[in-house]
Amino acid sequence: QVQLVESGGGLVQAGGSLRLSCAASGLTFSRNPMGWFRQAPGKEREFVAAISRSGVSTYYADSVKGRFTISRDNAQNTVYLQMNSLKPEDTAVYYCAAEVTPWASTSATEYDYWGQGTQVTVSS
Repeated sequence: QVQLVESGGGLVQAGGSLRLSCAASGLTFSRNPMGWFRQAPGKEREFVAAISRSGVSTYYADSVKGRFTISRDNAQNTVYLQMNSLKPEDTAVYYCAAEVTPWASTSATEYDYWGQGTQVTVSS
């Protein structure tokens, strides 16, 4: 079965950096657009970033543009989220997700498989 396993979360001070990883198994990874979403306590899950199957095209939420970078290594079946200049408002559980359709989407409803999430906490 499909498994997505996130890692790399933790506690960091404002202005710091973290790199999240998501290892995928059970699917032909290079055929799946991938996305990162996050959910803060009491808030709805929101889009963070997405990447096309080849990695050529990337998409970002306005709130993270210029600070976060999504990338993928199809040989390693892994997608990454490099997070720089972190802010307290970035605190959330971060989830990676995989789409079956060919086009990367910013909508959570378009994603078919989800990881269990990794906690990111940014202190002020």
